[in-house]
Amino acid sequence: MFFILSKIISFLLSPLIWVMALLVVALVAKKRAKRKRYLTAAILLLFIFTNSFLVGLVTGYWAWPGTKSSEIKKVYPVGIVLGGNTISYNSLLSKVTFNYNVDRLMQAMVLYKEGKIEHILVTGSAGNIIYRDIKEGNLMHDALLKMGIPDSAIWVDTAADNTHQNAVYARQILNEKQVTDSCLLITSSLHMRRSMGCFNKEDIPVRAYATNLLRDSDIITFDYLFYPYAINITIWEGMTHEVLGYYVYKILGYI
Repeated sequence: MFFILSKIISFLLSPLIWVMALLVVALVAKKRAKRKRYLTAAILLLFIFTNSFLVGLVTGYWAWPGTKSSEIKKVYPVGIVLGGNTISYNSLLSKVTFNYNVDRLMQAMVLYKEGKIEHILVTGSAGNIIYRDIKEGNLMHDALLKMGIPDSAIWVDTAADNTHQNAVYARQILNEKQVTDSCLLITSSLHMRRSMGCFNKEDIPVRAYATNLLRDSDIITFDYLFYPYAINITIWEGMTHEVLGYYVYKILGYI
């Protein structure tokens, strides 16, 4: 129920839904002044939601900063990769496809190859309401095997439907494996704040290793200031989802 409710809320918080709603209201409004007002509001929101500078300004207060690989001075027993739009099964093509958040998985693979982590714990149930039998944790496990990571170095949880459960089930696996040292927590920069809260709540010592960083340069260009990019709508969606999720988790006592 919580999983389905979160999907519905994410849909309602989509910036494009707001813009489309304003356009529909403008279309059916009888008075010209109201039509103009709603149309102006829709255009203004579309500019805000697609503008890189404004998106960067807002997300900069929430997104977790990245970490240089050279800053990892010790070898961690486990790198914990949280599922969520990283990898999925394409039933039309009968093959696995990599999604927006796959950087989490790629960074874990690199860290393992560099000797920064000894094991990779992937955690994630089905990210799809319909195909509940296809577990993201299993898909990530199989992908890591194909990338040359030995099976003995991969630990899998396929029960977690959300970030709170990621932490709960990761705690169980770490206890079973008798891991007591600090681990690397690997997830996207927007998701990291809520994730750290959940893992700290479960008394799991972790160090954040943020992925899916939103900027790779400090150079300000004309495009960055004024050009609309559709990808920024996706970033806004992620931002609103994470902020809402964080405070809902606080109320529920998950953080």
